[in-house]
Amino acid sequence: MTKQQVNYPWFKKEDIDGFFALFQNNLANFVLIAVALIGMGYPTSIVYGRVIPGAAVSVLFGNVYYAYMANRLAQKEGRTDVTALSYGISTPVMFVYLFGVMGPALAFTGDPEIAWRIGLAACFFGGLVEVAGSFIGNWVRKTLPRASMLGALAGVAFTFIGGELFFNVHEMPMIGFIVLAIIIVGLIARKAMPFRLPASLFAIIIGTVLAYSLGEVEMSRIAEGMDTVGVYPFLPTLGFIEGFQYLMGPMVGLIAVLLPISIYNFIETMNNVEAMASAGDDYSARECMLVDGCGIMLGSLFGGVFPTTVYIASVGSKWMNAGRGYSVINGGVFLLASLFGIVAAISEIIPVPVIAPILVFVGISMVAQTFAAVPQRHFPAVVIAMFPYFGNYVMTRFNNAAGETVAGISSGIVPLGQGAMFSGLIWGAIVVYIIDDDYPKAAIASLVAAALAATGFMHAPELTLFYDYKFAAGYVIMAIMFIVFDRFGSDETSEASLVD
Repeated sequence: MTKQQVNYPWFKKEDIDGFFALFQNNLANFVLIAVALIGMGYPTSIVYGRVIPGAAVSVLFGNVYYAYMANRLAQKEGRTDVTALSYGISTPVMFVYLFGVMGPALAFTGDPEIAWRIGLAACFFGGLVEVAGSFIGNWVRKTLPRASMLGALAGVAFTFIGGELFFNVHEMPMIGFIVLAIIIVGLIARKAMPFRLPASLFAIIIGTVLAYSLGEVEMSRIAEGMDTVGVYPFLPTLGFIEGFQYLMGPMVGLIAVLLPISIYNFIETMNNVEAMASAGDDYSARECMLVDGCGIMLGSLFGGVFPTTVYIASVGSKWMNAGRGYSVINGGVFLLASLFGIVAAISEIIPVPVIAPILVFVGISMVAQTFAAVPQRHFPAVVIAMFPYFGNYVMTRFNNAAGETVAGISSGIVPLGQGAMFSGLIWGAIVVYIIDDDYPKAAIASLVAAALAATGFMHAPELTLFYDYKFAAGYVIMAIMFIVFDRFGSDETSEASLVD
């Protein structure tokens, strides 16, 4: 029997803050899923009885396994300050599955049951792609510059997590401002809260009490939330088999949506693992991608239709000094909350401006960690890698409802936002290679970008050859320019260049 090298605790006080940050992050996605699917026409029996429980099974599996990995790392390195990876539903992927898979499936079949089975097949397919990606994950992680990987991730944190949730804080300023102040004092300045309560828990209690006391939220919401409480058992299903008959038949066009977003999902896993490595906890990208893929497929066997991933909140939890307890508790709580319909109840009772500040902190910590983890000379690469997700944010939030307005700002917003993760990785890598005077690698990165643009992974709404040839041509010309500059360019360095 192997003797433990260190006493790595199952739970410590800081795990409470980590739990609330991860729980609220996952809760927000669960609520969005329920609201969107019911709004599309899916019955509550499928949403609360199959989709939410299936997602909870996946979340439990991943969080428990990552707690196991954390203990293994703690024993290997003889440390007790290891933080388990967070695990949950990827927000960008969730939106694609909602409006790119579940919506079209229901519109095509007119039958929520069959459409749900198509969603099961799509989710299972995403898991297979993630597992396949595990065989190249470590190689990609070693090949791409850290600034490009973390910069692309920081773009997600700045726009979809920190930025958008900061908007929500301002929806109820008397509530949101107070809660955000508590989060800043407790989690950034690391000051103790009254009664030694964790900052996240104290903030939620104060915010919720204020919301109802000041009349910002109607008391009727409590009763509405309690009406959703019930028993929703976890039922295994092989519905994905029938779903594949549609996915590989009359709805084969969905593969063009699923393939790039599934590749994005395993890149997101890889990037989040890299972010944790920069914060001090170095996990195997291959193992994590394999676990994510298995978790996704397991969820689909219990009704889940949304892929999961190593979560961007991992670094936020690291900043909170959380261990592994927060991860296990999160998985267990979501399992019970889904079983008894508490997810829907909580989403009704606690207003978004109360939980938003916690996610703002996650966004802040992710962006700050990115700049702390790369050399100063690579800061421009981080910044440019963030830009595509600004375009993606504008595209996903406004283009459908106000396409003319978006086009009026710039016709480049939508193509920049399409395949934003790939664009961020490529542009970040190019800038790093230029800064490091490695023009051959910059040329190679440009040619990779040309291939991605030519096949529709970037700057196109779907996988297709030369949707707009100008993007591929632009990258090719840029590659040629780098080759020429490498051969004939000056070796002199400008005095204005950044230094470490």
